[in-house]
Amino acid sequence: MEHPGTLVLIMALAVLAPLLGYATGRWLPVPVVIFEIVLGVLAGPDVLGWAHHDRVIDTLADLGLSMLIFLAGYEIRFAEVRGPTLRRAGGAWFLSFAAGLGVALLLSGADLAKSLVIGTALTSTALGAVLPILRDSGRLEGRFGSVVMAFGSVGEFGPIIAMALLFSGRSPGAAGAVLAVFAVVTAGAVFWAMRPRPPWFARLIAVTLHSSGQFAVRFVMLMLAGMLGLAHVFGLDTLLGAFAAGMLTRLVLQGAVPERSGEILGRIEAIGFGFLVPFFYIVTGIDFDLAALLDGGRPLLLLPVFLLLFLLVRGVPAYLLAPRDLTGRASRSALGLFASTCLPLVVAITAIGLDEKVIGAGEAAALVAAAMVSVLVFPLLAFRLLGREEGDGGRAVPGRAAETGEAW
Repeated sequence: MEHPGTLVLIMALAVLAPLLGYATGRWLPVPVVIFEIVLGVLAGPDVLGWAHHDRVIDTLADLGLSMLIFLAGYEIRFAEVRGPTLRRAGGAWFLSFAAGLGVALLLSGADLAKSLVIGTALTSTALGAVLPILRDSGRLEGRFGSVVMAFGSVGEFGPIIAMALLFSGRSPGAAGAVLAVFAVVTAGAVFWAMRPRPPWFARLIAVTLHSSGQFAVRFVMLMLAGMLGLAHVFGLDTLLGAFAAGMLTRLVLQGAVPERSGEILGRIEAIGFGFLVPFFYIVTGIDFDLAALLDGGRPLLLLPVFLLLFLLVRGVPAYLLAPRDLTGRASRSALGLFASTCLPLVVAITAIGLDEKVIGAGEAAALVAAAMVSVLVFPLLAFRLLGREEGDGGRAVPGRAAETGEAW
């Protein structure tokens, strides 16, 4: 390791972030991820210059992003998101993608490569950030929560598929063929996951769950590593493999040990949200090009433009195609706000755009900064609307969320 001091610094910032979230949560519930990124910016080269990159730091950050997408895939509850609601969510996303691509073509002067990056980034939803908020407020188990889950699931899965098709370096036909083969292999894995597990599987999980064996945790990590490796073999983005691994893990655990799946997930979340995911967000802050955002004026002007586009491109289609049983305007507007909340995939997509040199550092910084503001502002506005609809003056915003969730 070239910079062990940076590793210690990142872990110290990871400890400081929830402390700041707890301290501010009494007045304003600020997502912990905002503190993680901001602290990373402060430690990065554009401010204090304390943090430095090396191969270990970059690898841990990549694992953190994979773990974040894995946990988002695990959150999808197939029984709740299928049917007409899922079809409406899919239609809303395709409408968002068409609108995002059209707007991006106008912004980029018809530069197709840049438009694909910006347009895809505008269509994502931060399901991993939205679900803890709904869970803490008690709305996740109701009809509104299931609708948000459906729209959020498509808002994460759609951009990942788009990334696999458009950013693979292959022609669209070849990329589609490779993706189809990957889908067939994944479908076979789903079929295997849904088969009843032998009795010894559940017994081994129970016996080792409180011992050094930890069979369940090791098995989940094997599934994640296996799907990441499979995506790499097919030349697809590893985020697709991480998302598929999360979905498969839920099927396996719910089918084999439903009574212990919550405890197992808690241990996986401890690895993810306790170590790897904060690492990813803090390194994102370290890499954040603050100088490019503040230099020249245009990137800073793009920040509110992108924030508005998140609402128009992603939120308006969700509002228009919301299920008919969401009759209140406030509920439909809140759905649009939650669907417009984004960050992790925006970071990943802009990183790809920077690596391929199809977008500038200023545009990438403006997109990421706008996504940070969306995570901070849109859920608060959504709860305010829901609170007014319920007649409680917006008191539904969960004050304890900053203390309990990784995202809040």
